Amino acid sequence: MGRDGVGYNGGMRMLDENGRFRRVLLLANPRSYRVQPFLDAAERLDIEAIPVFDLPQKLAENWHVELGVDFNEPDTATAQIVAWAQHHPVDAVLAVDDTGTLLAARVSQALGLPHNDVEAALAARDKHLMRRLLQKGGVSVPQFQLFSTTDDPQQVARQVVYPCVVKPTMLSGSRGVIRADDEATFVSAVSRLTRLLDQIESGPHPYLVESFIPGFEVALEGLLENGRLTVLALFDKPDPLDGPYFEETIYVTPSRLPQPIQNAIADCTAKACAALGLRVGPIHAELRVNEHGPWLIEVAGRSIGGLCSRTLRFGSRASLEELILRQACGLEIESTRLTGKAGGVMMIPIPQAGLLKAVHGCAEAESVPLIESVEITARLNYPLVPLPEGDAYLGFIFARGNTPEAVEAALRTAHSKLHFDIAPIIPLTLVT
Repeated sequence: MGRDGVGYNGGMRMLDENGRFRRVLLLANPRSYRVQPFLDAAERLDIEAIPVFDLPQKLAENWHVELGVDFNEPDTATAQIVAWAQHHPVDAVLAVDDTGTLLAARVSQALGLPHNDVEAALAARDKHLMRRLLQKGGVSVPQFQLFSTTDDPQQVARQVVYPCVVKPTMLSGSRGVIRADDEATFVSAVSRLTRLLDQIESGPHPYLVESFIPGFEVALEGLLENGRLTVLALFDKPDPLDGPYFEETIYVTPSRLPQPIQNAIADCTAKACAALGLRVGPIHAELRVNEHGPWLIEVAGRSIGGLCSRTLRFGSRASLEELILRQACGLEIESTRLTGKAGGVMMIPIPQAGLLKAVHGCAEAESVPLIESVEITARLNYPLVPLPEGDAYLGFIFARGNTPEAVEAALRTAHSKLHFDIAPIIPLTLVT
C-alpha cells in the first residue's frame, strides 16, 4: 500500500483544510460485497480508504492486509486500530456490514470521531434488545418472547401463538429465520436453528419468537445527521415474504405505495432510530405495512447489503457510498434526491443445496430490455447453501426503466433466462 500521498485506491489524494489527506477506515468481513463499492467511491472523492478486515493477525499478515483484527475481541481490536491511527490520522470509521458496527462505534469513540453510542450500535444488532427499546419507544413491533436453545422446545411450542416466527438474536440477512404455523413446525424450526447456531459457535443460544405480521414488505435507506433522518430511497419488495423462510429477491424503487403511507413509513423509521439511540450515519430499515400501518421489523446501523446499492444514484449521479463518505468526512452533499429512472435489483435465490457446476443464459438475460447487468457472484465448484442456513445469493440482476412496473417485469424475465447446474454434494466415506 502506498504512503506519503498515494492512497490504498491508487492515485494522488487531495489535501484537506488541515494540509493532510482525508482517510477513512472501512470495517468489514473479508467476504463482504460492500467493500469494493466504498473503495470505488473513495477513489472518486480523493479519499484514502483503508479496509479493516475481521481477520486474525497472522492470517492478515499472510494475506498482506494492512489492518486485520479480530472483531470478536473488541478491546484488543480497538487498541490495535487506535494505535495504528496515532500514526495515520483518520477522519472517519465506517462499518460497511453488520460485523463491524459495534467495533466502529468503539473505535470512533476512542478517536473522538462522530459516531453512534456503543449501546445504540448494539441495539441495532441484538434483535431482542432492539424489540425491547422499540416497544418502549412506542414503535409498532410484533409481540415477542425470548427463549434459549436449552429450553424444551415441546414446552415452548405450547406457550406461543401461531403463526409465529423463530429467529436468532444476532444473525442478519434472514439467516435462521423460520415461520412456524403449529407445534410440530415450531419444534422443527427450533431444532434447525439450534443446529445452525451450534455450527457457528457452541451453545446455548438465545432466540426470539415473534408473532407473524402479514403485509407488504419494504426497505428504507436513509442517512442520520444529529438524529434527523433523511430518506434516500424506499424499496418495494413485490414478492410475498410469508415464509416458511424469508429469502429476499426483488427490490424496486421508487415505491409504488401512496405518499401518505410512504410518509408513515418514514415517520416510523425515524421514531425507531430515536428509540434505539442511533444518531449519525447510514441506516437500513425493514418494515411491513398492513391495514394497521407500518410495523418495524428491524433497523440496522449500516447501508443496504450485497450489491443492491448499484440501483441508487443521487444528484449528478453520485453513488450511495459517495453520500455516506461525504457525510463521514464532513464534505458537502450535493443532493440526496434520486436521479433519473426507476431502478431495481433481483438477488438471485439459491434453488437448492449442492455444488455450482455451471451457469447458463447470462447473455440472454442481459439482452432483455431494461436490464443493465447480470452479476454472478457464486463461484463454480463451491458449495451452495440456501436459506435458512445460508448467507449468500447466486448473484444479482440490475434493471433500470421508466416505471417500477417495467423494471420489475424485466427482472423477472431476465431471471427466467438463467439456468444453474447444481450437483449434489456426496459425503465422503472413510474406508477402513
